Amino acid sequence: MTADITSDMEFSPSFDYIDNGVEHGVLSPFETKEVILKKGTQIAEGFKPLSADIRMLKDIPVVLRDGITIYTDVYLPVSTVTAPALIAWSPYGKSAGTAPRYKNLFNMLGMGNHWNSGLTKFEAPDPAYWTQHGYAVVNPDMRGIAHSEGNTTMLGTQEAQDGYDLIEWIATQDWSNGKTALTGTSYLAFSQWYIAAEMPPHLTAINPTEGLADGYRDLAFIGGIPDKNFIERLAVNHVSATGAQREDLTKEMDTNPLANAAIWQDKVADPSKITVPAFVIASYSNTLHTMGTFRSWRSLGSKEKWLRIHDRQEWPYYYDEANVEELRRFFDHYLLEKDNDWEQTPTVRYSLIGFQGTNQTDIPSESFPPKNVENKKFYLNPIFRTLQDQPEERDIPVKYATNVVPGRTSFQMTFTEDTQLVGYPKAKLFMEVEGYDDMDVFVWLQKLDSFGNVLSEFVVPNHGAALQDFTQEGASALRYKGAWGRLRASMRHLDDQLSTDEIPAYTFDRVEKLAEKELAELEIVLSPIGLTYKAGETLRIMISSKNELGSVMPGTPGATPDNQGTHILHTGGEYASYIQLPLLGK
Repeated sequence: MTADITSDMEFSPSFDYIDNGVEHGVLSPFETKEVILKKGTQIAEGFKPLSADIRMLKDIPVVLRDGITIYTDVYLPVSTVTAPALIAWSPYGKSAGTAPRYKNLFNMLGMGNHWNSGLTKFEAPDPAYWTQHGYAVVNPDMRGIAHSEGNTTMLGTQEAQDGYDLIEWIATQDWSNGKTALTGTSYLAFSQWYIAAEMPPHLTAINPTEGLADGYRDLAFIGGIPDKNFIERLAVNHVSATGAQREDLTKEMDTNPLANAAIWQDKVADPSKITVPAFVIASYSNTLHTMGTFRSWRSLGSKEKWLRIHDRQEWPYYYDEANVEELRRFFDHYLLEKDNDWEQTPTVRYSLIGFQGTNQTDIPSESFPPKNVENKKFYLNPIFRTLQDQPEERDIPVKYATNVVPGRTSFQMTFTEDTQLVGYPKAKLFMEVEGYDDMDVFVWLQKLDSFGNVLSEFVVPNHGAALQDFTQEGASALRYKGAWGRLRASMRHLDDQLSTDEIPAYTFDRVEKLAEKELAELEIVLSPIGLTYKAGETLRIMISSKNELGSVMPGTPGATPDNQGTHILHTGGEYASYIQLPLLGK
């Protein structure tokens, strides 16, 4: 049966699928067949020639439990009888590795395209590498995409059940050894939280590499603030050759603005149900995926699980040769049953960001944060605009107008000794608004060098002028600028079951507008952090009426805040606002 939740969904027509062998890759024309791709073949100009023969099963039909047929490509080694399968679940086109949009994207990032064979589905493993090492790579077009039947949904039960059905279909094929794994970045990571929680019997392991985990909190309403722009960017990938409909999250945002609606409850992943071995990859810098990845790690039910926190953007990390080799060690251990000491890998390896070439990576730990972290409060001094150990006895409000420059206030603290912050920071702010009934509050934790310059660093190879332009006030996923958080005051109600003193969580199930002179207590969760300060360097906390980080990716606007009037920040007495920072012990 089709998942019941689909009856609550809002749909719009999918975009037309242009099957010209260019728009969606040179291998996109539909034809169910088997072919041997010969060693030395160059799939398209600019891509790496194949270093071995590959057996390709193209446009193979898979019938799902409700009778819908989807189509998948399967890449197989020619030298083995059976193989475990790596599955790349997403709507991004199973043959689109050579599509102009992806070639242009990787060129813009400075990665080029020579690192892969052109068989690589966007954000997925490269079949040319993995088939050489005894693996099958399965690239499906999910429900409603290209020639696959049905209507496309996005996140939740329907995708999870479809992924389950594909896994169990794979296990019945004569080329399969019965073991499967999910891998990939971004969409191919967050789909794993949902599919793996369905517990398919033949799912053996997962490798989520930076992926959100809650359609409401991580995508549509981050901090309770609606943002349709990136969702609309994702939706253009929902292309159909069959006249399919696509789930329209922007419509659902209008009809279901609160998180307790069934449509959003279905889009909350439950990693506690996942029991298979998991190799989770995270970073501090991904403004779309960081929160969801760390949240999923904290609740992950797997007994055999590893976390690696790197210092790059997800695509340069995932396709780095050394990282691919390490991922193969993980898969070899569980899918090929090789005794390669993978289990001796530290449970957690984290990074410390220093900027200016001083990052430290792969620091081993038994947990994140490490056990010797102390959460310490630093209070706002309204006179000197500094941070201090003790709260002010008297409340002196700090005001900023939301409709004029600068539209923000900030506080600084210069360290007298080398300091490392590792874990989960937060802000607790007592605020009110003059001239309006709500506030969108944006918080940004920065590092300043000893001369007062704000530091940041690119997490992609391209550092050129165009990327400088894009990332100065936007494209935040490509340039790390420090920890961040945001919250709409009317959505501030805390979830008593999930919130901790360390990590606030919100119900987002009610709207509590502010009355005149009403003082709101805002607990603002900030993104996880691993940041080093040397003596003489400065921490700055910025509290703003606008999203100073900007949008997630180039060409896509960020959220538009709903701010008017003047924000008033209280700083002392019973309203002593503070920043809580995770200090790593010596």
